[in-house]
Amino acid sequence: MLISVHNLVKRYGNLLALNHFHLQVERGEIVGLLGPNGSGKTTAINCILALLKYDKGEIKLFGKPMTPQAYDSKQKIGLVMQNVAVFDELRVEENIDYFCGLYIRDRARRRLLVQEAIDFVGLGDFCRFYPKKLSGGLLRRLNIACGLAHKPELLIFDEPTVGVDPQSRNSILEGIRELNRRGATVVYTSHYMEEVEQLCSRIVIMDQGKTLATGTTEELKALINQGETINVEIYMLEPEQLARIRQLPHVTRAHYAHDRLAVHYDGGEHNLLELLDYLKSQDISFSRVFSEQPTLNDVFLEITGRQLRD
Repeated sequence: MLISVHNLVKRYGNLLALNHFHLQVERGEIVGLLGPNGSGKTTAINCILALLKYDKGEIKLFGKPMTPQAYDSKQKIGLVMQNVAVFDELRVEENIDYFCGLYIRDRARRRLLVQEAIDFVGLGDFCRFYPKKLSGGLLRRLNIACGLAHKPELLIFDEPTVGVDPQSRNSILEGIRELNRRGATVVYTSHYMEEVEQLCSRIVIMDQGKTLATGTTEELKALINQGETINVEIYMLEPEQLARIRQLPHVTRAHYAHDRLAVHYDGGEHNLLELLDYLKSQDISFSRVFSEQPTLNDVFLEITGRQLRD
């Protein structure tokens, strides 16, 4: 077990930030930590890294207790925080060299690692630039390069794509996948559920300082009482027709508004065919039809009752 957290409790005065929080991360995983603002994600990460004292619990990294003095463990960790942490007075290459130098003393080896990090994040044309001259997306790439230049075994990303354009976001996500393919274990926090769903092999949902659910995307979706949703464009649907649709097998609810019928199911294997056959049998004309599977947003709302982005 690369990360093992049990019964972690952290209080800020009367505020219970972490309420017996649990987290397990195996070597080679990409684990997504999902939760709204104030759920405790960043507090949990700071405690795991021994950057913040906690009131109760046990934290082990690489099989050893994590303490502020656990320098052998800290050398194996790379951290990329939401807020960009670079020096404005240093150029791109100098920033990466500085952060790499916190772990790698040998200058010749460090020079190679810095160049690898520059190439990896695509900053080769900007080595002599100062951070204030970089776009938001390039600045995020610099932030990532500073965190991974020393080739850590564990990488922790705390909302690394906030405020970046779609092209830069895709580049960052593909970079994280490549790091994982090269052997790095990744913990990834985000407010963007589509990122977590695409990137992570396992997802942990937390709120109010507690672990609420953990599993793969499919395992989490199986936790909620919701199957597919079928949407049908219908010009005119009478109330009595809608009432009969609500009585069809496996239908949990159905509503009709703005010429669109949405039918929600809790199971069934041939819902689309059965619904279309029923509409034809009742001479109900329809046009476009599409099916939607439950999303992580549905899972999150079902488990917490809250929107992810508060």
